[in-house]
Amino acid sequence: MSGHSKWATIKRKKGAKDAARGKLFTKLNREIAIAARIGGGDESGNPRLRKAILAAKSQGVPADGIQRAINRGTGEIEGAIYEEVLYEGTGPGGTLFLVEGATDNRNRTAPELRKVFERHNGQMGQSGTAGWAFDHLGSIVIEREPVTEDELMELVVNAGAEDYRDEGDAWVVYTPVTDLDKVSTALENAKLPVRESSLVYVPKNKKPLTGRDAEVALNLFEALDDHDDVQNVFADFDVSDEELARLSGD
Repeated sequence: MSGHSKWATIKRKKGAKDAARGKLFTKLNREIAIAARIGGGDESGNPRLRKAILAAKSQGVPADGIQRAINRGTGEIEGAIYEEVLYEGTGPGGTLFLVEGATDNRNRTAPELRKVFERHNGQMGQSGTAGWAFDHLGSIVIEREPVTEDELMELVVNAGAEDYRDEGDAWVVYTPVTDLDKVSTALENAKLPVRESSLVYVPKNKKPLTGRDAEVALNLFEALDDHDDVQNVFADFDVSDEELARLSGD
């Protein structure tokens, strides 16, 4: 199985630089509301809600904001009703994209995202355009310091994980979709600080990009991620640290 790309790390750094954090908070709160609407407002009996709250807390979303999102999801207070959508598309250099969204109006979101693709040398496609190139997995991000690789490997293999990767400042553990909550609970019981727990799409094979293709693909990724109705973006390209530094002028 291919390892995790840099996107989780890039998005964490991007979020940390967002002074207002308004868009990030909105995305996190939408996920909480959707999870509460589907599985109820009690996080002890709703693993998806528990993961959404964990992600929100890790990014500093206030407790009252989290509770309001739960109440909107359960219908205790009025608010827009969001549905989950998944769009697929292609980008420069034959790259493939999956875009998870939460929208209250499909007729608005789809045309807007189609324009984003087209502005960055891409094209939004039909279902099946890109999904075949990704594995749908559970992903658990753990703080790097408290555990050695040998300790982590023994723990996650016994818990049912499929793979793990060293992402520099954190460990990323991959699980089957159905085992995400079980493995996450095992790590928490072992007193390991879980930073984030979510379902992700991991590319089966990554396409290395350089030069103009790398620049345009990164711009497409960021433009999609910045859209108000987009929750997550996954892509199958990879850009080396050296190329990232060159493109950013570092």
